[in-house]
Amino acid sequence: MSDSTAIRGFYLVLEVIKDELLSNSQINTCTFGDITDIDLQKSTIFPLGHILIESVSNTNKTLEFSFTVLTMDQVDQSSKLDADLFTGNSNLQDILNTQLAVSNRLVSKLRNGTLYDQGYQLLGDPSSEPFFDRFENVLAGWSTSFTVQVINEIDSC
Repeated sequence: MSDSTAIRGFYLVLEVIKDELLSNSQINTCTFGDITDIDLQKSTIFPLGHILIESVSNTNKTLEFSFTVLTMDQVDQSSKLDADLFTGNSNLQDILNTQLAVSNRLVSKLRNGTLYDQGYQLLGDPSSEPFFDRFENVLAGWSTSFTVQVINEIDSC
């Protein structure tokens, strides 16, 4: 194998996560990198999946990629006064429900689904943390952190 295999490995893992997010009807756009570089004012891009690479561990036979994936949508406030104090007058609970389902589906496919069968193995138990009113345009969703292990195909000889 050539030295480009490690680079190709990164591209492949990133592509697999992006494709899985975009295959979900609850995600319209998938982005990568620094979240502050995205023009979040465009309402046509939501719901949005965003991939952050946190680190890579290079073990003897594997590469372990640590990611944080944000799944989010814009919170819509209704001008109509809602008497239900529990649900309020926004779609916040709907967003949290649908975007957690997006994260759960990604994790499930890495844990024992099609992505697992293709060699993208989930390590440990991912954690998801909700966020509310994030960024300028009132976004809500989930930040899910996990590690994906792939075979390191670079020959040390």
